Amino acid sequence: QVQLVESGGGLVQPGGSLRLSCAASGSIFSIYGMGWYRQAPGKQRELVAAITSGGSTNYADSVKGRFTISRDNAKNTVYLQMNSLKPEDTAVYYCNANLEGVTGYLEVWGQGTLVTVSS
Repeated sequence: QVQLVESGGGLVQPGGSLRLSCAASGSIFSIYGMGWYRQAPGKQRELVAAITSGGSTNYADSVKGRFTISRDNAKNTVYLQMNSLKPEDTAVYYCNANLEGVTGYLEVWGQGTLVTVSS
């Protein structure tokens, strides 16, 4: 069974920083795209940032220049460094991965980690 486990969420003041991590585990042959999504109360889930296996990235306009996505392929882990956080960044952040496992190609989601930006 393949799973994604996120960590690093919490409460931070406006202007502060947090680093989210997401580790994939299980019987995995290859991990292709990985990304971070978020869902604020009463809103739809939205893409925050994504990264390909080769390291190409893209970001939502709202986080460009403040957030950085990276990955460690050897550890099957993706990170999201979040700087200059704003109250509107408050949301549950979900990790996502497209990968190939023993059962074939899968899209897998993490359980989510809450980020709260408040003074």
